[in-house]
Amino acid sequence: MTTKKATATTAKVSAKTPPVKKRAVTAKPILKHVAKPGIKAASQKAAKKPKHKMKVVRDSFTMPQNEYAKIAEIKDICLKAKMHIKKSEVLRAGLILLSELDPGQLKRALGSLEKIKTGRPHKH
Repeated sequence: MTTKKATATTAKVSAKTPPVKKRAVTAKPILKHVAKPGIKAASQKAAKKPKHKMKVVRDSFTMPQNEYAKIAEIKDICLKAKMHIKKSEVLRAGLILLSELDPGQLKRALGSLEKIKTGRPHKH
């Protein structure tokens, strides 16, 4: 008779508690750091580290409107060649090209620039 009472109480308890939903278990591979033969663990970490990241500098400058429009023209040429480029990349490329000039060529290129006042333009 004791078995009948035990099943009756079990039925009462299970009626009160909601059924437990089972979650889908996804198997995640366990990755352990295993050193390759002949390579030290420290050299593996060094290989994964990115090279020294250059610091970025924000700056502002003033330039004539017609020269500023040249940036947009160069960007349009690049887009036609299916190459997306930013304004800063246009300026950086120009700096690289200027740095490759000999001193005489550089002097002529910089001498041909119009001298402008530095600072922000006046509000009208």
